[in-house]
This record gives sequence, C-alpha cells and structure tokens, in this order.
Amino acid sequence: MKILERLGERMRNMVRNWLRITPATGQSFVIDENKTRETEVFEAQMWYRGDANELFQFFHQLPGIRGGFWSSVPADSSVRKIHSGLPAVIADTLAYIVKSDMDDINAPDEWEDISQKLGFGDLVGQAIIDTLVSGDGVFKISVDTDLSPYPLVEFVSGDNVEIEQRRGVVEAIVVKTAYTVSSLTYILHERYTKGKVESVLFDSSGVAVPLEIVPELAGIKPVVEFSGDYMLAIPMMFFASPKYKGRGKSIFTGGRSDCFDSLDEVISQWWDAVRQGRVKQYLPESMIPRRPEDGSLLPPNSFGNNYISVTAPVIEGVAQKIETVQPDIQYDAYASSYMNAMLMCLQGIISPATLGIDVGKMSSGEAQREKKDVTGDTRNTITAVLERVLPQLINAILMTADNMRGVAPKEREDVSVTFGEYGAPDFDSRVETVGKAATYGIMSTKTQVDELWGGSQDDEWKAGEVARIKAEKGILTADEPSVGGGA
Repeated sequence: MKILERLGERMRNMVRNWLRITPATGQSFVIDENKTRETEVFEAQMWYRGDANELFQFFHQLPGIRGGFWSSVPADSSVRKIHSGLPAVIADTLAYIVKSDMDDINAPDEWEDISQKLGFGDLVGQAIIDTLVSGDGVFKISVDTDLSPYPLVEFVSGDNVEIEQRRGVVEAIVVKTAYTVSSLTYILHERYTKGKVESVLFDSSGVAVPLEIVPELAGIKPVVEFSGDYMLAIPMMFFASPKYKGRGKSIFTGGRSDCFDSLDEVISQWWDAVRQGRVKQYLPESMIPRRPEDGSLLPPNSFGNNYISVTAPVIEGVAQKIETVQPDIQYDAYASSYMNAMLMCLQGIISPATLGIDVGKMSSGEAQREKKDVTGDTRNTITAVLERVLPQLINAILMTADNMRGVAPKEREDVSVTFGEYGAPDFDSRVETVGKAATYGIMSTKTQVDELWGGSQDDEWKAGEVARIKAEKGILTADEPSVGGGA
C-alpha cells in the first residue's frame, strides 16, 4: 500500500513539473527606419510626377532600398525603363469623380463673386490631388489688395507644413516657403494661430534673419493680428498615418510603392522581350548590306536592318543563304503578370472598371460590381472630409472678407457643401441609376433632374425640365386650397 502511495506522489510531482510554465523574459527590438516622413512624401510625389528618369535617380540615391526594379535597373540602355503612369491616373480620376459630383454650396450671396474669382472648383480639385499624393495639406488664406480685392487662397501640400497639436486639437499650423536670393536659399516660416500670423525668415543654417532680405517679403509685418476667432490656415487629410500621429497618409505609401515598382518591372521586361524577340537574320558576310559611298559594311540597328553576321561555310556543295529566326515570346505569361501586378496597385483604392480597364474575363459580373464598390468607398471617405473642411474654409474666407471691409467678422452657420449620392463617373451610368430609382417610385422628379444633371445646368433650366417632364406625364400642379375659405 505504501509503495502505491509513493508511486502516486511521484506521478503527481511529475505532472506538476510537466505543467510548469516559465514566463517569457522581456525583449527589446531596434528597427532602423530608412525613410523620414519628408522622404516618403517626396517618394509619393515622384510616383505622381511619373518621370522614369526621375524615378531611376531617386531610387538609386535612396539608402537601404535594394532589390527593387528602379533601384537595381542599370543606367545604360540595355533595359528600357518604362513607367506605367498608373499613380497619376489613380489620383486624377478620384479627384475628378469627387470634384464633378460636388452638387451645391449653400452660402450667402456674397460667396458667388468670391468663388468665381478664386476658381473654387479648380482649387478644390487640385487640393484633392495634393492631399491624396502627399497625405495632407493646408488651405492658406492671405490678403493682397494689389492682386485682388478678395481674399486669396492657395493649397500647400503636407511636405511644407508642420501641425502643432495638443491632445488631438490643432493649436497652430506652420507653413514653410522657400525663397532664393543671389543663389542663397531662405525659408519663411508662417505660424498660424487663431487671430494671428507670425512670420520668421531663416537662412540655410537655421538662423533667423530680417524679412527684408527677400524683396517679396519687404512689406510683410512679422506679426499680423486680426479680428475673429479663426485661423487663416485650414488643414485637410483623408487617411490618417499609422506612423506619424496627427498627420495624413498618402495613397501611394503602405507597400503601394513596391506594387508600382513591380508593375513597372513587368512592363519593362515585357517590352524588352518584344524588342529582343524581333525577327533575326543570319547573313553571310558576302550578303551584308554595304554603304553605296565606300562599300563598307552597313552596321545593324534595333529597328532597321537588324542582322547577325556569320562566317560563310567552306564545305563543298553548301550554298550561302540567309537564315531567319523568330523567338517565341510568352505573351500570356507577361499579360497575366501585368494584370496581377496592376490589381495589387489598385486594391483598396479604386476599381479597374472605374479606370476603364476590362477585367471581365477574370471574374463574374457580380464580382465586378463588388470591386466597383471600392471606388465608392474611397470617394465617400473623401467627400465626408470635404463636407466638414470646405464649410470651415468658406467661413474663414468670408470672415477675412469682413475684415478687409472693416466689418466685424461673423461666422455663417448655414454654410454647407453637398455631394451627389451615387458618384457615377459617366452620364450613361447616371441615367441607368436614376432611371431605376424613378421606376421604383423612390425618387421625386426634381431629385431625378438634380442627380442627372448636377451642376452642369443652372436652377432655372432644371426647374423648366421638371415642369416639362411633369407635363408630359400628365401631372398637374395646383395651388393648395385654403382651409375654410370665405367669400
């Protein structure tokens, strides 16, 4: 019996030892970032500019980036370096979709003249592009009566902006502008806070110098105060950066750069294979074309008389002849690689159908409709930000106009900006969507006309169109009778 008890105790000890878990010791990791935020923004701008020569130079100078196409491709002409241009197409298309779908701006009558002078629609369109590319930016309001009797507005991309925050609230915005005087570079720092703008000029060593050194800044006061509880700089960003708190994220970062690099590699290799796959002629030296002037051999080139010289055979009975060889190029493999690389570039941002790219052979119609929703999601994210930022901008412009007139600035609470609900990029799509809604009886005639024509027609024309449609349908309108009307 005692033997069994000792055996049981030994088994229990073994189980305890077997289940014992030793906690993991603390570990630390050191990760070196190879890009600053300014470098990431500059890289995104290089993708948008789309110059193959600039991309080649940039990635060859970027430290710690090796293995990619642009950082590894040789400088000589042995490989033709081609850029797809897709990043610019993505940003421009998204900006066009949002800008063209801006239905109405509800603001005081005075806004109409200011909006036309500013070219407000084009200003917003360019601001959307700059924000998508650089991650964020600032609408900067200034006053120069020599140029315009109205406030001036320009958009400054995020690479020239610093945002000071406390507990998630923007306290100040610093806008940097470079000036060159006699081959020397100076940086103007304009610090915007509520009711104040402070300007400080720095030289290349970071030392503050008088503003008068730059002739363009001679008339600017170091400190300008104005009435009203608002700032002359309105920040905007669509996507928050996971690396830099309080700053925006470009649609070309987060691994997207590697996808663009891979797409360019596929395209470059594809067309290099096409060039190398041209028909090759093997000519005996006696048959090589010669210059008529001196009889010397005509050198081959890639597009004209491409040939390879061979030694004529010395075997009796074997005649000299020209041999033609056509290499077999795997077009299907290149096309598949191209399509997959392109889809990697577009995923999560915009659908191929929005860009007019036919991928219908790859999936069903239902799958294509789901992919098209990606464009709508991105568009909705952008419009949600604009519906909040643009009224702030319009209010700041109107209050600045009040200050210019010597009137106490007041905030207009009824200012709003609205966008269409559907974001169809072409007229045919809008007709189909609005027509279905009208068939189901869930949209009034006035709303149908507004959604179909948007801002391309004025209110008077659209009112006449509504009356015409109702008349053709036999819908009569009459004044509502008064209740208990007397004699």
